[in-house]
Amino acid sequence: MKTVTIGATKWAVSNVALGTMRMSRLTVDQTAAALLAAKEAGINYIDSADIYGDGQAERNFAAAMKVAGLDRDAFYIQSKAGIVLDRKSGRKRYDFSKQHLLAAVDGILGRLGTDYLDTLLLHRPDALMEVDEVAAVFDQLQASGKVRHFGVSNFTPGQLALLQEGLSQRLLINQVQFSLAHTGMLDAGFHANLATPAALDHDGGILEDARRRQLTIQTWSPFQQGLFGGTFINDEDHYGPLNQQLATLAAKYGVSKNAIAVAWLLRYPAQVQVLLGTITPAHILDSARGSDLQLTRQEWYDLYVAAGNDLP
Repeated sequence: MKTVTIGATKWAVSNVALGTMRMSRLTVDQTAAALLAAKEAGINYIDSADIYGDGQAERNFAAAMKVAGLDRDAFYIQSKAGIVLDRKSGRKRYDFSKQHLLAAVDGILGRLGTDYLDTLLLHRPDALMEVDEVAAVFDQLQASGKVRHFGVSNFTPGQLALLQEGLSQRLLINQVQFSLAHTGMLDAGFHANLATPAALDHDGGILEDARRRQLTIQTWSPFQQGLFGGTFINDEDHYGPLNQQLATLAAKYGVSKNAIAVAWLLRYPAQVQVLLGTITPAHILDSARGSDLQLTRQEWYDLYVAAGNDLP
């Protein structure tokens, strides 16, 4: 398992991490099996969020760590906060208020059964964010030892810059959706100065901004099409050419299509960490093999085009 440096630090962790979103659906024993598979694959980084299964994912994680016989030091543990969702009414908001963030972190720590988070991410941008208030929260969390590092998720460069200017801590991570079926952050750059839909920059140069700031890009849903459209792996109806190209490279390197999709993300020359959402032990072990692959430039571009994109 290769490593990636988190932000502008010397903190090196596995370049493939395990996400916990689907752990709320598992039994504790099944969750333990997933954690043991991750450990076997060389994964030492866990990503969670307080809204995953209304906190059940984090409770399952804590119980599974005990069943698996794993100590707290087995993983770097990250969670996210800032989304408030009432599942009964369907009402949602984003909330970076001091009251909410401090209570959210205490809830996360209690469910995870740990005294501290290695990293806390703000889950989605809050348009009502008061930078001074967030800065005070971060200072308090760090001084108390409850959170060691900070980052964001799904932030544009402008939103990130606004927050960073008011903080005493350096933001280390921007977690965004990125995959062969979600390439918008690349498309605009390829189509610059062209009168085509792909030339529209919806994100403000997230990838380029991350490289300039030495931010780690954490990629969520590396095998998904859309938010909830299912995986593109083996979806011959919508991604036939892509699956053919994935199969060709999988055969060449002796790995699975999933591993090639992971290797494609890691080939991008930024500090990239791929977050696996799979919870099946065999899939975890299989996908993690992409950590060590180095695709050629031509293979990378061939996959991009096979995914339905064009190069001017």
